[in-house]
Amino acid sequence: MSPALRKIVYAVSFETLGVAVASIGLLVMSEASAEESVSLSILAASLALGWSFVFNSLFERWEARQARRGRSLIRRSAHAILFEGGLVVILVPVTAWWLGVGLQQAIAYEAGLIMLFILYTYIFTWSFDRLFGLPASAR
Repeated sequence: MSPALRKIVYAVSFETLGVAVASIGLLVMSEASAEESVSLSILAASLALGWSFVFNSLFERWEARQARRGRSLIRRSAHAILFEGGLVVILVPVTAWWLGVGLQQAIAYEAGLIMLFILYTYIFTWSFDRLFGLPASAR
């Protein structure tokens, strides 16, 4: 699989499953309706899809310059944490606006989703690499 196609398959499959994960998380944490939760999750997934392509391109460019190959626990953890950190900066204001809550409440919702998505990102990326193999940058 070409690097560009791999990034597209990764991002689309990650976000598709992520909509379900986020919708359930929002339903549990907030007073949002199912419609609001799913709609916000779809919007967030669309924004995250763009961020994923940009972030993974940058991460793999950095990774290709590293002497040590492979994806260790530390490298996978750094990937998940850095990706989610950037996404928080994008999504907190969107969440506040969409749900009509203050930034503090949006941060609380995002904190819960971050914890959920750090685990989800780690498991998804590990599974994706097992299914499709490591990208050239990690081999």
